[in-house]
Amino acid sequence: MSGHNKWSTIKHKKGAADAKRGKLFSRLVKEITIAARLGGGDPDGNPRLRSALATAKGASMPKDNITRAIQKGTGELPGASYEEVNYEGYGPGGIAIFVECMTDNRMRTTPEIRHLLSKHGGNLGELGSVAWMFDRKGMFLVPASSIDEDKLMEVALEAGAEDLESDGDHFQVTSPPEVFHAVRDALEQAGVEVGEASVMMIPQNPMKVDGKKAEQCIKLLDLLEDHDDVQNVYSNLEVDEDVEAGAS
Repeated sequence: MSGHNKWSTIKHKKGAADAKRGKLFSRLVKEITIAARLGGGDPDGNPRLRSALATAKGASMPKDNITRAIQKGTGELPGASYEEVNYEGYGPGGIAIFVECMTDNRMRTTPEIRHLLSKHGGNLGELGSVAWMFDRKGMFLVPASSIDEDKLMEVALEAGAEDLESDGDHFQVTSPPEVFHAVRDALEQAGVEVGEASVMMIPQNPMKVDGKKAEQCIKLLDLLEDHDDVQNVYSNLEVDEDVEAGAS
């Protein structure tokens, strides 16, 4: 299997964004709430909720926050009713951008996302305008020091995963989205330490952008990620590390 690690290029500056604990917890609360609303508050019978709770636990989210989020989803507590909305568009240099949101007011979110894109050299596209440029995949990041590669491969492939890659420090397991929860359950049952896990949009053909355009792209992606209703931002942007560091 291939040895190229895509993780760092899939979600723009994910580590830096998730370091903002308030923003991270807000995203997790929304995911837990909507998972409980759609599938019930029992994680044993709700794979999406079970996955969200595992992520929340990994982020050291307080138990009270988790309990309240579930109760808001099941209607035991009052709370906002969120809906999932995706936006597609283009950034400076023509990069493709796919934005996943959870909002309690689509009429507020849509013009705000459109404004961010247009103000920073991009534009909002029609539904389906860029989604075809991405593949939806389940992704799992496993510390290489925590398990033997052959053992990990055996567990992952048996559960339905399709690929395993290594960059030396981590193994990256890829699965079709429909078996994401099954693979996660199998890894946990086998005692595998999963550092990160999510269903992601992976660009089929990364687009190289240089100079000022690259800095504009990075700024736009940062602003989108900071928006209160945004859960995830994906793009096919490819820049040199020194350009990204300079734009941070």
